Amino acid sequence: MSTENSNVFKKDNLDLYLKELAKEYKKLVGGKMPAEIVLIGGAAVIESYGFRDMTADVDAIISSASAMKDAINLIGERYDLPSGWLNADFRKTDSYSGKLLQYSSFYRTFCQVLNVRIVTGEYLIAMKLRAFRQYKNDISDVIGILAEHEKRGDGITAKRIDRAAEDLYGSWDGFPDGARDFIMKTLSAGNYESVYDLVRKNEKEAREQLVEFRESYPDALKGENVDDVLQKLRAKKQISDHE
Repeated sequence: MSTENSNVFKKDNLDLYLKELAKEYKKLVGGKMPAEIVLIGGAAVIESYGFRDMTADVDAIISSASAMKDAINLIGERYDLPSGWLNADFRKTDSYSGKLLQYSSFYRTFCQVLNVRIVTGEYLIAMKLRAFRQYKNDISDVIGILAEHEKRGDGITAKRIDRAAEDLYGSWDGFPDGARDFIMKTLSAGNYESVYDLVRKNEKEAREQLVEFRESYPDALKGENVDDVLQKLRAKKQISDHE
């Protein structure tokens, strides 16, 4: 489990890497085998919104010939990118839905061979709520997306988010406890911009707490117990702060 991001991908360099990826892929397969990538997660956020400017890796749905893996590795080596810089590992998580392609939006085509689509708006919010990790950027991303859509005059409503959750996952069943209550209370309260910085601060503190815990107990932190550990760490900190 990664608990901290590094400044690796921003909008400008991500577009460059995708363009170079398309060139390499085209060299390997020619122009008769087009590929398609659907960006999700942090990559979708930095390509579509302005409140967050970086992500540590690029999560995507990749539909292509097998040569795409070689092209990804070539670009990674050329630009000294981390292994798996572009990956589809999120297919193994609860956030994945086979309907993401259907509810994504066209972004652009690179070198007439690589079509890139992006999950945005209420569908990206539904994905973030499905993950709902307090030590990542899930909650702040939700608030940032709501704020930007409000500025654009395209405010995202509870009805739209309900529909997105149903479209992608069938219902709210299977979402983490508190995810739906959180989004409904957030929509009701508004003031997204004023809340955003506070949530980012809380996420940063959560990451730092988990890093310290893992250093002290290297084998104790598992994917299934992160929320419980974080809750206990926060409770311990509150007690310490009031002593």
